[in-house]
Amino acid sequence: MTLVLLAGMMCDGRLFDHMPPHICIPITGRATVEAIAADVLQNAPDTFALGGLSMGGIIAMEVVRQAPDRVTRLALMDTNCEAESDKIKAFRQPQIDKAIAGHLQSVMRDEMKPNYLFDGPNLGDVLDLCMDMAMALGPDVFVDQSRALRDRPDQKETLRAWRKPTLILCGADDRLCPLHRHALMAELMPQATLEVIEKAGHLPPLEQPDATRTAVLDWLA
Repeated sequence: MTLVLLAGMMCDGRLFDHMPPHICIPITGRATVEAIAADVLQNAPDTFALGGLSMGGIIAMEVVRQAPDRVTRLALMDTNCEAESDKIKAFRQPQIDKAIAGHLQSVMRDEMKPNYLFDGPNLGDVLDLCMDMAMALGPDVFVDQSRALRDRPDQKETLRAWRKPTLILCGADDRLCPLHRHALMAELMPQATLEVIEKAGHLPPLEQPDATRTAVLDWLA
């Protein structure tokens, strides 16, 4: 069974370099969650295991909503099944304006990734990679992804209807998508396994690759 992985906002396939064999389908070129999910389905095999981190998890939930029969199992990592809060929405447009004005690097450096990661010995390397991924994708992708996240639908009913094998994984120190959000998803899906990765924040595949890989392999077994 093919494993399809969807990366987080302003991340590319390098996010999953340490994960089991997979294909990473880009979530770029569209400005709504629904359209991005439709693109994923167009580029995915007929049936597949699906995992997503952060925005990738949000897209994965929409994929399941649109085509549940095509997905054999689901992994949701450091993500959020609810619609965007008004508090977070208020930050989106100023960030979009800065990115359009040529200040994407400062938005990523000062307002985003450093706030979401565990302060471990490899923090500098992880931040460098995050910046490389973000700048390679560029401001247009940032704008589209920001708008998609801002306007995303609530997916609690999607998860409540899902019955297939599921992994819910989060970093113990994830401040963007904290543990209580994952506990909510676990309540909605009694068949799910909730895995908390110690000494990791929002990007466990980079911060704790071995522990994350083990959890993903167990889910695939």
